[in-house]
Amino acid sequence: MTNYRYQLPQLEPQTSPEIFITDGGLETDLIFLQGFHLPEFAAFVLLKNPIGTAALRRYFEKYVAIADQYEVGLVLESPTWRASRDWGERLGYNAAALDEVNRQAISLLQDIRDSQQPSEQPSLPMVISGCIGPRGDGYSPDSQMDAQSAQHYHQPQVNTFEAAGADMVSAITMTYAEEAIGIAWAAQEAGIPVVISFTVETDGRLPSGQSLKAAIEQVDSATNSAPAYYMINCAHPTHFQSVISAGEAWVDRIYGLRANASRKSHAELDEAETLDDGNPQELGTQYVALKAQLHNLTVLGGCCGTDARHIEAICEACFPTIPEGRTVGVPCFPNGCVKEVSLFDSFLYL
Repeated sequence: MTNYRYQLPQLEPQTSPEIFITDGGLETDLIFLQGFHLPEFAAFVLLKNPIGTAALRRYFEKYVAIADQYEVGLVLESPTWRASRDWGERLGYNAAALDEVNRQAISLLQDIRDSQQPSEQPSLPMVISGCIGPRGDGYSPDSQMDAQSAQHYHQPQVNTFEAAGADMVSAITMTYAEEAIGIAWAAQEAGIPVVISFTVETDGRLPSGQSLKAAIEQVDSATNSAPAYYMINCAHPTHFQSVISAGEAWVDRIYGLRANASRKSHAELDEAETLDDGNPQELGTQYVALKAQLHNLTVLGGCCGTDARHIEAICEACFPTIPEGRTVGVPCFPNGCVKEVSLFDSFLYL
């Protein structure tokens, strides 16, 4: 069941928490910290068995605990960044199997939300987002579609998310504007809110070479400003901070950040064999500075190399005072008990 599709609470600061968090780098967490093998960098394959599903549940429940600790909203992003046709075919998933696994992903997040709060009277909003990744490589737009082709390619996944009851869809790590336009059109066709998140290189430009300003303005122009808002992801704050400093109108369309803690370029990250998790406290400080530049910044999360430590560090920097009496309740599997720990501890319940 969708709770917030017709009124996204992250756009209603007067009636909802002013800040929402989301998760860190799901795939890098699963690979480097939890030891899972993710073929084609696809986290959705874990949904095919109970062990993988339980690992995903534990992963998301860490962020539920952080949101509860700091009394902020939460955007639960489905583990479906690779669950579209081309990537699915490489992994042996036909159209029916992809439809099913995308539904499973939304159902898992709905179950997590319902187990944490009564859906009819939530104390803090948990928004469920269907995650859509690029058709091609997330770092390189070597093969580009026109907007119509992009809509045709992404429409089935968007339709599944709408039918499964997601509150919204998020297009993450977009490398060029035309694919983002196609996804926005697909969301309009399906009647579900859409968020577009662009990635940028070390010079603050999209991998296509287009400026972030031009990309946002192009998408808004082609879609009648269909995206609920925009985000930036998979880039270190120093890669884009100067770009957003001008204070122009397009900057006010950016409501979310999912930055890397690593300062490495996409090319360097692509070749890396070890995890570069940067400095969580430094990233938290950088988010404070970014909040001063981005007046509508509402959704705070991480991307490649970040994990629960980084999101807690962001919260500690942005909200240094924890509400009195709040503790961190982290689910301890498999017996369902809760133990109070620091969220800097390891969560390797394998």
